[in-house]
Amino acid sequence: MSKASPLSDQLVTVFGGGGYIGNYVVQALLARGARVRVASRKPEKSWPLKPLANLGQLQFVRCDLMKNEHITAALAGAEYVVNLVGDFDGDLTTLMGEAPGHMARTAAANGAKGFVHVSAIGADENSATEYGKSKALGERLVREGFADAIILRPSIVFGKDDNFLNLFAGMIELLPVLPVFGPDKELQLVYVDDVAEAVVTALEAPETHGGKIFELGGPEKLTMLEIHERIAEAQGRERRFIAVPDGASALFASLPLTPMSRDQWTLLKEGNVVADGANTLADLGIEARPLGLFLDKWMLRFRKFGRFGLANERQKKRASNL
Repeated sequence: MSKASPLSDQLVTVFGGGGYIGNYVVQALLARGARVRVASRKPEKSWPLKPLANLGQLQFVRCDLMKNEHITAALAGAEYVVNLVGDFDGDLTTLMGEAPGHMARTAAANGAKGFVHVSAIGADENSATEYGKSKALGERLVREGFADAIILRPSIVFGKDDNFLNLFAGMIELLPVLPVFGPDKELQLVYVDDVAEAVVTALEAPETHGGKIFELGGPEKLTMLEIHERIAEAQGRERRFIAVPDGASALFASLPLTPMSRDQWTLLKEGNVVADGANTLADLGIEARPLGLFLDKWMLRFRKFGRFGLANERQKKRASNL
């Protein structure tokens, strides 16, 4: 018989539980037997998780992080806390800096047993981006408010339903020639289930991991150009990729209604990999899974003729090389 998780029957408040990563974190917590309170601006986004929970195991509260009283109410009775909130729009200083600080102070005052704060690689109070500065402020205020808080800094998180791979996959499906921003910049994409497992594993053992910072990346470093090429190959499509100079891509990111903000472009330009000597997924006992393990399967829906298309394209390519 497997040993029960320390989180079993414990109330865990998950701020940002209605978001992309939150969906996976909540599932991992439910699987551990935790009682989960999703605190989110739009908690209805998590309603599809209801069938995965036992009666009374999952609850929802609408929470505006701009209002401290909402945060305080969401933490009432919680033994553990997870903060997943992150954004590139709005009042980032409050959203990702001051609000997490209030979470931490309130959780400590309430006697919470553990606190996991999900930040990001690139968090730096001297960052050229508002995003990086706000993430760093959040880290500092969380640690001041809850001394044994655990900080997780993931690289770009990928998954079947993400807004990263799917953005490029849709473009590659439609366009024969595509621009690539920051083509030589290295990213260490990390699988969303691995991030969720890291959150829950850290939360289960605050006596071991408390006060530490972990940087979460996948097992390989890929440039933006390599990522585009892999997506095209998985779709069975021949595509031409054009490296865009930094000046031109910066101008594009400055325009309204573009899929990349100026902060996102600046962070991309800096690359996004785990620092040498950092605590990693391995230090949490988690073996990071590579993009290649999933990409062919996920690209099925983007292929011409679906699962039959790639075999035909490869057969044609082999014939042309004879």
